[in-house]
Amino acid sequence: MKRLTTAALAVAALAAAIGVQGAATPASDAPPPQAAAAKRPNILYIMADDLGYSDIGAFGGEIETPNLDALARAGRLLTNHHTGTVCAITRAMLISGTDHHLVGEGTMGEPRDERRGLPGYEGYLNDSALSVAQLLRDGGYHTYMAGKWHLGAGEPGKGKTPDQWGFERSYALLPGAARNHFGHEPDGARNYSEDGRFVQPGQGFYSTDFYTRKLIDYIDSKRADGKPFFAYAAYTSPHWPLQVPEPYLSKYKGRYDAGYDVIRLARIERMKKLGIIPADFKPWAGLPETPTRSPATANSGTPQARYVNAVNGAAQGHADYGPGRVVKTWASLTPLEKKAQARYMEIYAGMVDNLDHNIGLLIQHLKDTGEYENTFIMFQSDNGAEGWPIDGGADPKATDEANAAPEVYAKLGTDQVKRLQYGLRWAEVSAAPFRNVKGASHEGSVSTPLIVKLPGQHARQAILRDYTYVTDNTATFLALAGIEAPRRPAAPDPDPATGRDRNQGKVVYGTRNVYPVSGSSLLPLLQGAPIAQRGLPAADESYGRGYVFSTDGRWKAVWTEPPQGPVDGHWQLYDLRTDRGENHDVASSHPDIVAQLVQRWNGYMTQVGGVEPLRPAGFY
Repeated sequence: MKRLTTAALAVAALAAAIGVQGAATPASDAPPPQAAAAKRPNILYIMADDLGYSDIGAFGGEIETPNLDALARAGRLLTNHHTGTVCAITRAMLISGTDHHLVGEGTMGEPRDERRGLPGYEGYLNDSALSVAQLLRDGGYHTYMAGKWHLGAGEPGKGKTPDQWGFERSYALLPGAARNHFGHEPDGARNYSEDGRFVQPGQGFYSTDFYTRKLIDYIDSKRADGKPFFAYAAYTSPHWPLQVPEPYLSKYKGRYDAGYDVIRLARIERMKKLGIIPADFKPWAGLPETPTRSPATANSGTPQARYVNAVNGAAQGHADYGPGRVVKTWASLTPLEKKAQARYMEIYAGMVDNLDHNIGLLIQHLKDTGEYENTFIMFQSDNGAEGWPIDGGADPKATDEANAAPEVYAKLGTDQVKRLQYGLRWAEVSAAPFRNVKGASHEGSVSTPLIVKLPGQHARQAILRDYTYVTDNTATFLALAGIEAPRRPAAPDPDPATGRDRNQGKVVYGTRNVYPVSGSSLLPLLQGAPIAQRGLPAADESYGRGYVFSTDGRWKAVWTEPPQGPVDGHWQLYDLRTDRGENHDVASSHPDIVAQLVQRWNGYMTQVGGVEPLRPAGFY
């Protein structure tokens, strides 16, 4: 790793184009004086947890998000940004800059199938990963994070905490979700750490408010030395459990009584007026109503089962799959169900509103301390909206009606230990106008809002609709800092048993052999130039589901296990040029394109060491 003259020149050129003062342009690869280093931009990266594509005002939502809307007016919207399908997968790619299979999160956590123990399926960030925080710290940046980590629990055999991956200061929720956003932890719990030491949240803790205060404290602690900082605000909001303090808890009372379709269609109309989607965009209408669960096949769950997966369908004699799930329309709900369902969304909206308030506090602090003009700010969600079925796929009527009882209803969203979720249908609203929700391979799962504001930028620039990916964020941070990621090839290391080179594709970083950053910096794109070619195809696999884009971005092939996907196990095909809502499967009309894309996906799986499970078991 070294400081790059060419990268710094790119930053300087970008700064000149947008009016940034004092961008550093080192004359050589030698470390520059401290004063010059201080002129490099700060980086504030803000990640929401399970926020849907259309939840914030700048992307068409009705929830009040004035601070993010102001950031959008001063910056730029990127409307074709993509992430992993679930939290840890995205976070692994953000930190490492490359595909999650290569760095230990082939699936979120350790798999419970035949892939358990395979390389790349450790369930935490493994030693083959780079860390953008370490690279930035080595390059002269302070590095801070507060919030969700989800890449290692800090115990033997469970991966490392953020301090061991280059974060100078960190306060982290180590697992994927909090028991309670108010921090009530059982005695002896090891879910939170600060700088590598297990800690317990204290009095006055509410996750979003606390992480903001902590990050501001970290930034202020070293501000006097003039070094730039990388601050990672890894909020856990609006991930379940649905909880938020007043006044946000009561603010949205009655706003969602009209139900799913009314809210979703209003969002879509606003998105069209804002230019987020074209006026003739055909949104996905949501799953069809299924009042009863479809049954599993007769052999499902038995040793005789031959499950349909992404490589074996009906044509290969595979026909088994699990049960479906109950999905109801608003009109089919009882009055009590509607009462509970509307309340869930009210609480969710309050969480998003509170999140926006805290983002505003962060940005205002930068302004108050004179750092705003020299700070690059990026905001996004880690994946699509969380649509976990409230009762695991069964009819949630009993749960919803119980939650509508006066004594229970009055406590919903308050400081209590309860895993309250808003369910599939509200997640479809959050994901509008796209198909499906978190955990799927469709756009509603892997497309998220992205807002970028360059240092010194004050006026909104035109919407960018080019395909971008979360690993591009990593490359962008390094380019802004004028830091080149490692690229010296590692020496071959043949496996005695197989002869396979265990260092194939790796580069040298200190004493380790690691996978290089495969994303491409967004800076050229933000300047109006094409983005550089990425190191890996635009494709993914998780939980046995898969997708792959054509090189020109027009076509997308998607595989989903039945009964959510086709019962014959075929790959679906969508023409994103006319159908980004993924309404019309055109696979039967273009078998040649499907074949090419599946071949491309198979090549991707070989490159990253991905293994398709014998029985796909989607995130839910």
